[in-house]
Amino acid sequence: MLKKSEIPTPALLLDREAFEFNLSLMADCVRQSGKQLRPHAKAHKCVEIARRQISAGAVGVCVATVAETELMAKAGISGLLLTSPLADPRKMARVAATGAMVAVDHAQQVEWYNEAARSAGRTLDVLVDLDVGDHRTGASSLEQAVGIAKAIGQSSHLRFRGLQGYSVSGSHGKSFEERTQISRAAFDVAVAVRDELNRAGLSSEILTGGSTGTWDVDAALPEVTELQAGSYVLMDLAYGKLGLPFRHALTVLATVVSVNHPEFVTVDGGYKAFSTDRGYGPEAKELPGSQYRWGGDEFGYLDSEEKPNLGSKIEFVPPHCDPTVNLYDRIYVAHRDTIEAVWPVKSNTIAV
Repeated sequence: MLKKSEIPTPALLLDREAFEFNLSLMADCVRQSGKQLRPHAKAHKCVEIARRQISAGAVGVCVATVAETELMAKAGISGLLLTSPLADPRKMARVAATGAMVAVDHAQQVEWYNEAARSAGRTLDVLVDLDVGDHRTGASSLEQAVGIAKAIGQSSHLRFRGLQGYSVSGSHGKSFEERTQISRAAFDVAVAVRDELNRAGLSSEILTGGSTGTWDVDAALPEVTELQAGSYVLMDLAYGKLGLPFRHALTVLATVVSVNHPEFVTVDGGYKAFSTDRGYGPEAKELPGSQYRWGGDEFGYLDSEEKPNLGSKIEFVPPHCDPTVNLYDRIYVAHRDTIEAVWPVKSNTIAV
């Protein structure tokens, strides 16, 4: 059996016990709430993790890109939802071939998807994506949303299923109260659209959205039918700072490659090993009080009273799990010091 100390670094590690704890905690909470869980696979881009989420009770997984959609579909993952609206008929044709449910925020997208579905010989399930306050994507008014839903209902190869109301800002509100306020306001927008659709004779079965940051808030909202939380299964520093009950399952393993200064050591994990979008660096898991500093593409500095030895292996919790995972092609699944499995990222196979 491979040991942690034998892995070439930098490398992505998954603590199996913490991973399984996170998996069960979210699945049990959503099950008890009477809702469904369709976790976002953009957090991990890993077929093996998606399989385990579905085995734990998820109805499928969300995906953010065409490549993720095709990856999961080829692996036999069911219940796919592409949460990102598209504006390229060629991409839409690829998605239609997978049979995934899709989200749209413009009537033109309805026409393009209908043609793609017709050419693929399929009927696609479609959600109307709503702008619930972030102004990133989504129908920007109740009238536009209703018009899009009606267009879907009149399309020969599309089936209207409901609404998507994801709040970006709600996921990282600084306090529970702030996250609660933002998430409730976001879903209030969606509920207003749903009610108007019902008056127009259009049934909205699905109201999906939510995030790891608002997982407990959204599970308690009666109008929400399913949650899209994804990062919970890995957990990162950003969500950890919110005091959520999930454990840090994902770490980056790095090696101390230089010890020539009394105040710090240098590790082989830099900009190319961690996400850099949070404004702060990773944290050494076993060295409380230490401070990581960026040292370049391949290097980082670690200030620590307890100075690690040359060649020491150190686990770091990344600032943001999604873009960190995106830097790697595999995840080493660890139980204590033993590597039990290697799971591909963005692929169904590990390149030798």
